[in-house]
Order: sequence, then C-alpha cells, then structure tokens
Amino acid sequence: MTDTVPDIIYVLNGPNLNLLGTREPEIYGHETLDDIAGNLEDRARELGLSIDMRQSNHEGHLVDWLHEAQAHDARAVILNAGAFTHTSVAVHDAIKSIRTPVIEVHLSNPHRREDFRHISFVGQAAKGTIAGFGAMSYMLALEAAARF
Repeated sequence: MTDTVPDIIYVLNGPNLNLLGTREPEIYGHETLDDIAGNLEDRARELGLSIDMRQSNHEGHLVDWLHEAQAHDARAVILNAGAFTHTSVAVHDAIKSIRTPVIEVHLSNPHRREDFRHISFVGQAAKGTIAGFGAMSYMLALEAAARF
C-alpha cells in the first residue's frame, strides 16, 4: 500500500474579502484577492502543490468548504474568515470536526485593532495563526502548509 500525499491546499476567504484592494487599503493593502490567488498559485506550483481559492460572504459556504476539504483529502486549509473569525461558533465547530489542518490568516493584526477583534473562534480551533503581514500572511501560511 502506497501512501499518497494530498497536493491541494484550500484557501477560503470570508465576508468582504472580495473587496480587497479597494476596502480600507490603509488596513488591508492594495492587493486584490485575485492578486493574492495568482501569487499563491505560482508558489504552490513551485512546491508541487495546487490551490483551490474561494471566497464567500456566507457563513454556511465556509462550513461546507471545510467539510469538503477533508472529503477531498486536502493537505491543509488556509482560512481568512473575515468578520466570522470573531463571531462564528459554526466555523469553529467545523474546524474542530475535520482532521485537515487549518491555518488562520489575517492581513492585519487583529490584536492591534478594536477590542472585539481580539477574540478569534477560528484561532481557538486552528492549528496556527499568521497575522499582520498583509498579503504576505497568505504566502507564509502556504509555506507552513507545504510542510504538513
């Protein structure tokens, strides 16, 4: 029996991340989600991996995609849950219910922002968190996921 290493990384993005590049660029930067996807896809190819990048403004989609990541034997999930980070027990429970490791990602550093952003239901369930490095946070998460 040969063990095969899953080669897909799901990159899931929550509410309002479709507006990257125009939404509060002083906080989130000028790169769009498409820019980030392109950079991740290029680096993933170099690492022998593939990226499945998705975005939704709907909490249930994120839950379904987390379940799907496990069903498809994804190597890992990189998750920027946006505001659901601080509010969603459903996303927390979905992360806890799968074996696939989840890396929480944030463009900004939530601990340097409003108090309500200091609590992360995602972070309480995730394997690790990378935050505060702008679009580079995603790349750092990919580098970590490649080593699982």
